[in-house]
Amino acid sequence: MKKVKVKILIIRFSSIGDIVLTTPVLRCLKEQLDGDIELHYLTKKQYQPVVIHNPNITKIYTITKSTNEVVNDLKAENFDYIVDLHKNLRSRRVIKSLKVLSFSFDKLNPQKWLLTTFKINKLPKIHIVERYLKAVKPLGVVNDKKGLEYYIGEKENVSLTDISSAHKNGYIAFAIGAQHFTKRLPTEKIISICKKINQPIILLGGKEDANTAVEIETAVGENVFNACGKFSINQSASLVKQCKALITHDTGLMHIGAAFGVKIISVWGNTVPDFGMYPYFPQNPEKFTVIENNNLKCRPCSKIGHDSCPKKHFKCMNNIDELEIIKSL
Repeated sequence: MKKVKVKILIIRFSSIGDIVLTTPVLRCLKEQLDGDIELHYLTKKQYQPVVIHNPNITKIYTITKSTNEVVNDLKAENFDYIVDLHKNLRSRRVIKSLKVLSFSFDKLNPQKWLLTTFKINKLPKIHIVERYLKAVKPLGVVNDKKGLEYYIGEKENVSLTDISSAHKNGYIAFAIGAQHFTKRLPTEKIISICKKINQPIILLGGKEDANTAVEIETAVGENVFNACGKFSINQSASLVKQCKALITHDTGLMHIGAAFGVKIISVWGNTVPDFGMYPYFPQNPEKFTVIENNNLKCRPCSKIGHDSCPKKHFKCMNNIDELEIIKSL
């Protein structure tokens, strides 16, 4: 008997980590629904590499500025369902244009506002992956607890022989970047930590982190290899996959590390794991350690981040115990 084709559009425009966190939904839809399941993915053009090799995705649509760029193509697909994992004005426009049964998740914005504004924590102790999966529960889909996934193209795998002889036998990866200043350790703090590690280190980040990485590399010495801005996101993912452990801020590479089952030391500044974005290891929670300063009344000051500390002291990062990070390694 011929299988019935079911076409589903998944929407998640950004960013790297949030997109990686949708991968359990893709896998569960593909494996648990009856019929010939086609999953189409709508995202921003710059994030296409994050999903381009995912075998659960049939087709990817990308936008640069507006959903008007693809809405006619999306209409032509005649989707059966839309799973909105972004839930903003743009995604609602798509749903309105396609006039298809849609499912979404609870962003918990009122609870986040209470926590950041009045420090009243009414957030459920649930990871965002669980909230994403609740969106597709009406379709009969359940969490398989297999965690995140990340796929790299064969040509994007980085050989350690091309890095340096000091790093080919193992290294610590240090993702030094983050979208906002208040989610990043100060440069002098990173330098101090790297000097204490006494193992080969590869610094990971984008072009925007290159100057900081040069400063760290110069201060620490040959123990450090600066990979910031020199590799694509998937090549950086390859370096994460091969590391002995990953030190990272609350950022996309943290979730890529979780997808590969890498040991993670997760350093938090103005944001908190209670938002549900901590490393997702449903079967092996011992694989990650959270490092944070819990002795501040001003934290969390934002659900995203700031360009500078609102209180001017930046104690959430300045007072991070460096030895606790070293011990966790």
